Amino acid sequence: MQATVATYLIDRLKQAGLKHAFGVPGDYVLTFMDRLIESGIEFVGTCNELNAGYAADAYARINGIGCICVTWGVGGFSAMNAVAGAYAEQVPLVVLVGGPRTMQRRSPMLLHHGVGDVATMQHAYSHITVASVLLDDAVDAPQHIDRALALCIAEKRPIMIEIPVDMVDRSCQAPGTFAPPARPPSDPDALGEALDEVMALLLTASRPVILGGVELHRYGLMQEFRRLVEASALPVATTLLGKTVISELHPQAIGVYEGGTSRPTIRDIVENSDVLLCLGAWISDINFGVHTGRLEGRHMILANSGRLKISQHVYEQVWIGDVVAGLADRMPKGGLSHPDFTCVSRLLDTGFTVEPGRALTVSRVAKRINAFIGDSTTVIAETGDSIFLAADLVMHHDVGFIGQAFYLSIGYALPATLGAALADPSRRPVTFIGDGAFQMTAQELSSLCRRKSNAIVLLLNNDGYTTERVIHEGPYNDIQPWAYHKLPEVFGGGWGRRVTTEDELEDALERARASNDGPALIEIMLERFDTSDALKQLGAELSPEKRQARS
Repeated sequence: MQATVATYLIDRLKQAGLKHAFGVPGDYVLTFMDRLIESGIEFVGTCNELNAGYAADAYARINGIGCICVTWGVGGFSAMNAVAGAYAEQVPLVVLVGGPRTMQRRSPMLLHHGVGDVATMQHAYSHITVASVLLDDAVDAPQHIDRALALCIAEKRPIMIEIPVDMVDRSCQAPGTFAPPARPPSDPDALGEALDEVMALLLTASRPVILGGVELHRYGLMQEFRRLVEASALPVATTLLGKTVISELHPQAIGVYEGGTSRPTIRDIVENSDVLLCLGAWISDINFGVHTGRLEGRHMILANSGRLKISQHVYEQVWIGDVVAGLADRMPKGGLSHPDFTCVSRLLDTGFTVEPGRALTVSRVAKRINAFIGDSTTVIAETGDSIFLAADLVMHHDVGFIGQAFYLSIGYALPATLGAALADPSRRPVTFIGDGAFQMTAQELSSLCRRKSNAIVLLLNNDGYTTERVIHEGPYNDIQPWAYHKLPEVFGGGWGRRVTTEDELEDALERARASNDGPALIEIMLERFDTSDALKQLGAELSPEKRQARS
């Protein structure tokens, strides 16, 4: 049987679970886009390629794989920051680039959209993908596609595939059934010895705690993780990037640990543990509150995708999924000894009484939204105070929270809202975003309007780049004030409202809950330096003065 390079690639993407692709048209990619649309994959046009990348990133976090489709040169380069973020945070993203014809690539004539060397973009992508391939031979194309897609799925990181215009409809072999690559098993001797050592520590500990991280989600281990949590009876915290690897309504969930920026109850349990079992968690600055975490003097067990480290003892070729399942199987009946704890859903009061006329504050807004969200919502949080504010919201279900808590690219959240809405239409996006970040990707509000998305955008207007102000004040933190609440009217869909008091916010939220014909943009007016306590502490740690003192 015969196929074409385009149909082979598209069939493979559909077999991997793709239903939507985000992007911007350009002359080199138009023919391939036609084939994409003919296949039944819905093409979602965005306002620029960077936004397409952010949208596809969020889509992939929920759907399991995402895709952007752009033109060679200007399109591919424009998307690179979003792809770098996906690489940093282990998001399986496919970047499809329509490129010049194969004969043009060998011509001495300079090509539009390029930078001189036709291979520059492919070489650049090799640093932020696990595979950067050019399909310049129809016979070899299926092999290149399958190898790249296997890496994308196995390593949960982006790939880039460039398709010259004249290769799109070239004949090649037809695809067979698609089998995701099997992960190599753990070395049985190393795994057995590692599990013995971990259990010996846990069984003799008096205050062990579990810390769950993002790899549990990326590798589909949340069900096994929950089995381990319940068999152990231990309190479980998560990192900010790993928020909602377990439902925060679970009776053993104690919330997000982020060093000194954590709530005191969480910090006390985690930092006073004698054994900290870190599963899928990354030791990153934001995850651990920059320099504010106090985790010295205890046994730390770090299980990540391909290794397990116990203090200074490292086991290679040990797969995290085998570690989680193996520990669950070895737990004694009745669980382990553990410190006293209160689950986060009981600590954070979701009741809220509106005080008419009271000016809005970050803490009161967070408390109100904590009572507003539920089983049918997904929270998307922007880099900055939005993500710290959202850290203490109680998420009702797995993958109920999306935020770039490691790469921290400002402007991510609004396009991510589009991707999240399409990946799971049954859950309503509720997005926290600051005014500075909103200005970076504001155009994507028009895509939400165009698709009549029911997203609720909570725009925290505190007059500029407040995260940077908290770190170090300067005129570079000022931005032009916009009438943000009027933008839905400008873009021709949904509605907006500016609120300054608690009763005005309440009215706006009730209208948002009842509306389904376009996005609701609620512009929340705040004082310039009204921030979460977590951001204040983080700003102090990142200030030039503190950095100089440490050096």
